[in-house]
Amino acid sequence: MGGTYTLVIELSESTTIEVGALGEHRFPAGWYAYTGSAFGPGGLSRVDRHRELARGERDVHHWHVDYLLDHDATRVDRAVRTTEREIECAVARALPDAGITGFGASDCGCSSHLAYTDDRRTLLAAVERAHR
Repeated sequence: MGGTYTLVIELSESTTIEVGALGEHRFPAGWYAYTGSAFGPGGLSRVDRHRELARGERDVHHWHVDYLLDHDATRVDRAVRTTEREIECAVARALPDAGITGFGASDCGCSSHLAYTDDRRTLLAAVERAHR
């Protein structure tokens, strides 16, 4: 089954990460939300792949978020899913921008599909609201 998902990710320490073609970026410690869509083969099982990469069970980077998830200081706290609806850009625009232009948004007109805040509760509430 396909749909839209948002990964809520904790980064426990500030770090600099090379994000593929986007280059090197500074990521402050805190909470991130990455919004993507999964309508191709496997559908929302893509979320499982992201979790596996974050746990160190995979090492191939297909998407910008993979570079963040591959860092030792990250963990996926949860994934919020909306099945059968293509709302990726609407959700991303409803969240606070992380300031990394183009992150996860190379195939649309959005500034970024990565959100950031230092407060988990605020971010999670915004993610859940955006998926409704």
